[in-house]
Amino acid sequence: MTDLTRRRFVGAAAGAAIVPYIGSASAQAWPAKPIKIIVGYPAGGLTDMFARAYGEYLQQKLGQNVVVENRSGASGSLGARAVKAAEPDGYTLMFTISTALLQNRVLLKNPGYDGDNDFVRISHLSAGHLPTIVSTKTGIKSLKDLVAYAKANDVSYGTFGAGSTAHIGVGALNKLYGLNMKAVHYRGEAPMWQDLAGGSIQAACGSYAAAKSVIDAGLGVPIAVPTLKRMSKLPDVPTFHEQGAIDPAFEVVGFIALVGPKGIPDDIVNRLSDLMVEAGKSDRVRMINDTFGIDEAALSRQEFDAIYAKNGPILIQLVRDLNLAQMDTQ
Repeated sequence: MTDLTRRRFVGAAAGAAIVPYIGSASAQAWPAKPIKIIVGYPAGGLTDMFARAYGEYLQQKLGQNVVVENRSGASGSLGARAVKAAEPDGYTLMFTISTALLQNRVLLKNPGYDGDNDFVRISHLSAGHLPTIVSTKTGIKSLKDLVAYAKANDVSYGTFGAGSTAHIGVGALNKLYGLNMKAVHYRGEAPMWQDLAGGSIQAACGSYAAAKSVIDAGLGVPIAVPTLKRMSKLPDVPTFHEQGAIDPAFEVVGFIALVGPKGIPDDIVNRLSDLMVEAGKSDRVRMINDTFGIDEAALSRQEFDAIYAKNGPILIQLVRDLNLAQMDTQ
Protein backbone atom coordinates (compact mmCIF):
# COMPACT_ATOMS: atom_id res chain seq x y z
CA MET A 1 0.00 0.00 0.00
CA THR A 2 1.48 3.40 -0.99
CA ASP A 3 1.72 6.30 1.45
CA LEU A 4 -1.05 8.16 -0.44
CA THR A 5 -3.37 5.14 -0.38
CA ARG A 6 -2.61 4.54 3.28
CA ARG A 7 -3.44 8.18 4.15
CA ARG A 8 -6.74 7.99 2.23
CA PHE A 9 -7.65 4.72 4.01
CA VAL A 10 -6.87 6.12 7.46
CA GLY A 11 -8.74 9.35 6.69
CA ALA A 12 -11.83 7.50 5.49
CA ALA A 13 -11.81 5.24 8.55
CA ALA A 14 -11.49 8.22 10.86
CA GLY A 15 -14.36 9.99 9.10
CA ALA A 16 -16.60 6.93 9.43
CA ALA A 17 -15.83 6.73 13.14
CA ILE A 18 -16.81 10.38 13.65
CA VAL A 19 -20.40 9.96 12.39
CA PRO A 20 -21.81 7.88 15.28
CA TYR A 21 -19.77 9.86 17.77
CA ILE A 22 -21.28 13.14 16.61
CA GLY A 23 -24.81 11.70 16.86
CA SER A 24 -24.16 10.43 20.37
CA ALA A 25 -22.59 13.71 21.48
CA SER A 26 -25.62 15.61 20.19
CA ALA A 27 -27.99 13.47 22.23
CA GLN A 28 -25.79 13.76 25.32
CA ALA A 29 -25.82 17.57 25.03
CA TRP A 30 -29.61 17.67 25.45
CA PRO A 31 -31.02 19.62 27.14
CA ALA A 32 -28.99 22.75 26.60
CA LYS A 33 -31.89 25.19 27.03
CA PRO A 34 -35.34 25.37 28.69
CA ILE A 35 -38.01 22.83 27.74
CA LYS A 36 -41.58 23.91 27.00
CA ILE A 37 -44.55 21.70 27.79
CA ILE A 38 -47.75 22.69 26.02
CA VAL A 39 -51.01 21.69 27.68
CA GLY A 40 -54.00 21.64 25.37
CA TYR A 41 -56.43 22.33 28.20
CA PRO A 42 -57.03 25.08 30.80
CA ALA A 43 -55.03 25.50 33.98
CA GLY A 44 -56.31 23.78 37.10
CA GLY A 45 -57.47 20.50 35.58
CA LEU A 46 -55.84 17.12 36.07
CA THR A 47 -53.89 17.30 32.79
CA ASP A 48 -52.45 20.67 33.80
CA MET A 49 -51.66 19.44 37.32
CA PHE A 50 -49.81 16.45 35.93
CA ALA A 51 -47.88 18.64 33.49
CA ARG A 52 -46.66 20.85 36.31
CA ALA A 53 -45.86 18.02 38.73
CA TYR A 54 -44.02 15.89 36.18
CA GLY A 55 -42.46 19.02 34.67
CA GLU A 56 -41.02 19.95 38.06
CA TYR A 57 -39.44 16.51 38.35
CA LEU A 58 -37.95 16.76 34.84
CA GLN A 59 -36.56 20.18 35.72
CA GLN A 60 -34.85 18.81 38.82
CA LYS A 61 -33.33 15.87 37.00
CA LEU A 62 -32.34 17.59 33.76
CA GLY A 63 -31.02 20.83 35.21
CA GLN A 64 -33.01 23.04 32.82
CA ASN A 65 -36.13 25.10 33.36
CA VAL A 66 -39.36 23.40 32.28
CA VAL A 67 -42.08 25.89 31.35
CA VAL A 68 -45.74 24.88 31.14
CA GLU A 69 -47.87 26.78 28.62
CA ASN A 70 -51.64 26.32 28.47
CA ARG A 71 -52.92 26.53 24.92
CA SER A 72 -56.50 25.36 25.23
CA GLY A 73 -59.24 25.28 22.64
CA ALA A 74 -60.94 23.14 20.01
CA SER A 75 -60.93 20.01 22.16
CA GLY A 76 -57.15 20.04 22.57
CA SER A 77 -56.44 20.46 18.85
CA LEU A 78 -54.92 23.95 19.11
CA GLY A 79 -52.14 22.72 21.37
CA ALA A 80 -51.66 19.60 19.25
CA ARG A 81 -51.21 21.67 16.07
CA ALA A 82 -48.57 23.81 17.77
CA VAL A 83 -46.61 20.77 18.91
CA LYS A 84 -46.89 19.10 15.52
CA ALA A 85 -45.28 22.18 13.95
CA ALA A 86 -42.44 22.37 16.51
CA GLU A 87 -38.89 21.25 15.84
CA PRO A 88 -38.42 17.60 16.88
CA ASP A 89 -35.47 18.43 19.11
CA GLY A 90 -36.88 17.54 22.53
CA TYR A 91 -37.50 21.14 23.58
CA THR A 92 -41.25 21.21 22.87
CA LEU A 93 -43.46 18.54 24.44
CA MET A 94 -47.18 18.18 25.12
CA PHE A 95 -49.38 16.88 27.90
CA THR A 96 -52.68 15.89 26.37
CA ILE A 97 -55.46 13.33 26.68
CA SER A 98 -56.84 10.44 24.65
CA THR A 99 -59.54 12.67 23.16
CA ALA A 100 -56.95 14.76 21.34
CA LEU A 101 -55.00 11.76 20.04
CA LEU A 102 -57.92 9.47 19.21
CA GLN A 103 -61.50 10.74 19.48
CA ASN A 104 -60.88 14.07 17.74
CA ARG A 105 -60.50 12.39 14.36
CA VAL A 106 -64.16 11.44 14.71
CA LEU A 107 -65.41 14.51 16.59
CA LEU A 108 -63.76 17.24 14.48
CA LYS A 109 -64.04 17.92 10.76
CA ASN A 110 -60.40 18.95 10.50
CA PRO A 111 -58.26 18.44 13.61
CA GLY A 112 -55.19 19.68 11.72
CA TYR A 113 -52.98 16.80 12.76
CA ASP A 114 -52.74 13.02 12.73
CA GLY A 115 -52.81 11.61 16.25
CA ASP A 116 -51.13 8.38 15.13
CA ASN A 117 -48.32 9.72 12.98
CA ASP A 118 -47.51 13.32 13.96
CA PHE A 119 -46.34 12.59 17.50
CA VAL A 120 -43.94 10.31 19.32
CA ARG A 121 -45.50 8.73 22.40
CA ILE A 122 -43.35 9.14 25.52
CA SER A 123 -45.38 8.15 28.58
CA HIS A 124 -48.91 7.00 29.43
CA LEU A 125 -50.67 8.22 32.58
CA SER A 126 -53.94 6.94 33.94
CA ALA A 127 -56.74 9.48 34.12
CA GLY A 128 -58.28 7.41 36.90
CA HIS A 129 -61.55 5.57 37.28
CA LEU A 130 -64.68 7.50 36.38
CA PRO A 131 -67.45 6.24 38.65
CA THR A 132 -71.10 6.50 37.73
CA ILE A 133 -72.93 8.29 40.52
CA VAL A 134 -76.69 8.64 40.94
CA SER A 135 -78.72 11.17 42.87
CA THR A 136 -79.66 9.95 46.32
CA LYS A 137 -83.18 11.20 45.61
CA THR A 138 -83.70 8.38 43.08
CA GLY A 139 -83.22 5.62 45.64
CA ILE A 140 -80.93 3.78 43.19
CA LYS A 141 -78.29 1.57 44.83
CA SER A 142 -76.92 -0.51 41.93
CA LEU A 143 -76.71 -0.79 38.16
CA LYS A 144 -79.75 -3.11 38.24
CA ASP A 145 -81.67 -0.40 40.07
CA LEU A 146 -80.61 2.21 37.52
CA VAL A 147 -81.83 0.07 34.63
CA ALA A 148 -85.19 -0.48 36.32
CA TYR A 149 -85.52 3.21 37.20
CA ALA A 150 -84.62 4.32 33.66
CA LYS A 151 -87.26 2.02 32.18
CA ALA A 152 -89.93 3.69 34.32
CA ASN A 153 -88.66 7.28 34.41
CA ASP A 154 -86.89 9.89 32.29
CA VAL A 155 -83.20 9.95 33.17
CA SER A 156 -80.71 12.68 32.38
CA TYR A 157 -77.12 11.43 32.61
CA GLY A 158 -74.36 14.02 32.93
CA THR A 159 -71.08 13.72 31.04
CA PHE A 160 -68.03 15.94 30.71
CA GLY A 161 -68.27 16.23 26.93
CA ALA A 162 -69.69 14.81 23.72
CA GLY A 163 -67.64 11.81 22.62
CA SER A 164 -66.03 11.44 26.05
CA THR A 165 -65.69 8.08 27.75
CA ALA A 166 -68.60 9.11 29.97
CA HIS A 167 -70.75 9.71 26.88
CA ILE A 168 -69.64 6.36 25.46
CA GLY A 169 -70.79 4.71 28.69
CA VAL A 170 -74.28 6.22 28.47
CA GLY A 171 -74.61 5.02 24.88
CA ALA A 172 -73.50 1.53 25.85
CA LEU A 173 -76.00 1.29 28.70
CA ASN A 174 -78.83 2.46 26.45
CA LYS A 175 -77.88 -0.15 23.86
CA LEU A 176 -77.35 -3.01 26.31
CA TYR A 177 -80.59 -2.54 28.21
CA GLY A 178 -82.89 -0.87 25.68
CA LEU A 179 -82.94 2.41 27.59
CA ASN A 180 -83.36 6.00 26.46
CA MET A 181 -81.29 7.91 28.99
CA LYS A 182 -80.43 11.40 27.78
CA ALA A 183 -76.76 12.40 27.81
CA VAL A 184 -76.32 15.95 29.09
CA HIS A 185 -72.90 17.40 28.26
CA TYR A 186 -71.17 19.92 30.52
CA ARG A 187 -68.15 22.14 29.91
CA GLY A 188 -66.82 21.34 33.35
CA GLU A 189 -67.52 18.87 36.12
CA ALA A 190 -68.39 21.41 38.83
CA PRO A 191 -71.77 22.43 37.36
CA MET A 192 -72.55 18.80 36.55
CA TRP A 193 -72.16 17.68 40.15
CA GLN A 194 -74.10 20.73 41.34
CA ASP A 195 -76.99 19.68 39.12
CA LEU A 196 -76.79 16.11 40.41
CA ALA A 197 -76.83 17.33 44.01
CA GLY A 198 -79.83 19.52 43.22
CA GLY A 199 -81.71 16.77 41.42
CA SER A 200 -81.68 18.40 37.97
CA ILE A 201 -80.01 15.27 36.59
CA GLN A 202 -80.38 11.76 37.93
CA ALA A 203 -76.94 10.30 37.15
CA ALA A 204 -73.48 11.44 36.10
CA CYS A 205 -70.04 10.09 35.29
CA GLY A 206 -66.84 11.91 36.14
CA SER A 207 -63.71 12.01 38.26
CA TYR A 208 -63.63 10.82 41.84
CA ALA A 209 -62.00 14.05 43.06
CA ALA A 210 -64.70 16.29 41.58
CA ALA A 211 -67.51 14.03 42.80
CA LYS A 212 -66.14 13.47 46.30
CA SER A 213 -67.99 16.38 47.91
CA VAL A 214 -71.31 15.08 46.54
CA ILE A 215 -70.57 11.58 47.83
CA ASP A 216 -69.41 12.80 51.24
CA ALA A 217 -72.50 14.96 51.61
CA GLY A 218 -74.74 11.97 50.94
CA LEU A 219 -76.22 13.62 47.86
CA GLY A 220 -74.82 11.10 45.40
CA VAL A 221 -74.29 7.33 45.47
CA PRO A 222 -71.54 5.64 43.40
CA ILE A 223 -72.97 2.49 41.81
CA ALA A 224 -70.39 1.30 39.27
CA VAL A 225 -66.88 1.87 37.97
CA PRO A 226 -65.53 1.07 34.49
CA THR A 227 -62.52 -1.16 33.74
CA LEU A 228 -62.08 -4.67 35.06
CA LYS A 229 -60.71 -3.72 38.46
CA ARG A 230 -62.31 -1.91 41.38
CA MET A 231 -60.79 1.38 42.47
CA SER A 232 -59.00 1.64 45.80
CA LYS A 233 -60.95 4.74 46.88
CA LEU A 234 -64.29 3.00 46.38
CA PRO A 235 -63.50 -0.65 47.16
CA ASP A 236 -67.14 -1.55 47.85
CA VAL A 237 -68.38 -0.27 44.50
CA PRO A 238 -68.47 -3.09 41.90
CA THR A 239 -67.38 -2.70 38.30
CA PHE A 240 -69.86 -2.66 35.42
CA HIS A 241 -68.62 -6.11 34.43
CA GLU A 242 -69.28 -7.50 37.89
CA GLN A 243 -72.86 -6.31 37.51
CA GLY A 244 -73.35 -7.92 34.10
CA ALA A 245 -72.64 -4.98 31.80
CA ILE A 246 -70.18 -6.73 29.48
CA ASP A 247 -69.17 -4.25 26.81
CA PRO A 248 -65.89 -2.75 25.47
CA ALA A 249 -67.16 0.64 26.63
CA PHE A 250 -66.46 -0.46 30.20
CA GLU A 251 -63.01 -1.86 29.47
CA VAL A 252 -61.33 0.91 27.48
CA VAL A 253 -60.69 4.10 29.40
CA GLY A 254 -59.24 7.48 28.54
CA PHE A 255 -55.71 8.47 29.46
CA ILE A 256 -53.34 11.40 29.85
CA ALA A 257 -50.09 11.37 27.90
CA LEU A 258 -46.76 13.03 27.35
CA VAL A 259 -45.91 13.22 23.65
CA GLY A 260 -43.65 15.22 21.37
CA PRO A 261 -43.41 16.04 17.67
CA LYS A 262 -42.49 13.06 15.52
CA GLY A 263 -38.76 12.79 14.90
CA ILE A 264 -37.32 13.43 18.37
CA PRO A 265 -34.16 11.28 18.63
CA ASP A 266 -34.74 7.96 20.37
CA ASP A 267 -32.07 8.67 22.98
CA ILE A 268 -34.01 11.72 24.14
CA VAL A 269 -37.38 9.96 24.05
CA ASN A 270 -36.01 7.05 26.07
CA ARG A 271 -34.51 9.38 28.64
CA LEU A 272 -37.78 11.28 29.02
CA SER A 273 -39.71 8.02 29.27
CA ASP A 274 -37.45 6.73 32.04
CA LEU A 275 -37.74 10.00 33.96
CA MET A 276 -41.53 9.98 33.68
CA VAL A 277 -41.66 6.51 35.20
CA GLU A 278 -39.41 7.75 38.02
CA ALA A 279 -41.55 10.85 38.51
CA GLY A 280 -44.65 8.70 38.88
CA LYS A 281 -43.16 7.41 42.14
CA SER A 282 -42.41 10.88 43.54
CA ASP A 283 -44.27 12.22 46.58
CA ARG A 284 -45.94 15.04 44.68
CA VAL A 285 -47.33 12.79 41.96
CA ARG A 286 -48.41 10.20 44.53
CA MET A 287 -50.41 12.91 46.31
CA ILE A 288 -52.15 13.90 43.08
CA ASN A 289 -52.93 10.28 42.29
CA ASP A 290 -54.36 9.77 45.77
CA THR A 291 -56.53 12.87 45.48
CA PHE A 292 -57.97 11.77 42.16
CA GLY A 293 -58.31 8.12 43.05
CA ILE A 294 -55.73 7.05 40.48
CA ASP A 295 -54.23 3.64 41.17
CA GLU A 296 -51.72 3.33 38.30
CA ALA A 297 -48.37 5.13 37.94
CA ALA A 298 -46.82 6.51 34.74
CA LEU A 299 -45.89 3.92 32.11
CA SER A 300 -42.96 3.77 29.69
CA ARG A 301 -43.08 4.53 25.97
CA GLN A 302 -43.08 0.82 25.14
CA GLU A 303 -46.04 0.14 27.43
CA PHE A 304 -47.81 3.21 26.01
CA ASP A 305 -47.34 1.98 22.44
CA ALA A 306 -48.81 -1.40 23.35
CA ILE A 307 -51.88 0.12 25.04
CA TYR A 308 -52.37 2.58 22.16
CA ALA A 309 -52.20 -0.16 19.54
CA LYS A 310 -54.65 -2.40 21.40
CA ASN A 311 -57.23 0.07 22.71
CA GLY A 312 -56.99 2.98 20.28
CA PRO A 313 -59.04 1.40 17.46
CA ILE A 314 -61.67 0.21 19.96
CA LEU A 315 -62.07 3.69 21.46
CA ILE A 316 -62.35 5.28 18.01
CA GLN A 317 -65.06 2.83 16.96
CA LEU A 318 -67.00 3.43 20.19
CA VAL A 319 -67.09 7.15 19.39
CA ARG A 320 -68.13 6.46 15.79
CA ASP A 321 -71.01 4.37 17.11
CA LEU A 322 -72.41 7.48 18.82
CA ASN A 323 -73.11 8.98 15.35
CA LEU A 324 -72.18 12.50 16.41
CA ALA A 325 -72.07 15.42 14.00
CA GLN A 326 -68.51 16.61 13.48
CA MET A 327 -67.58 20.02 14.86
CA ASP A 328 -65.79 22.65 12.82
CA THR A 329 -62.65 24.00 14.48
CA GLN A 330 -61.79 26.56 11.80
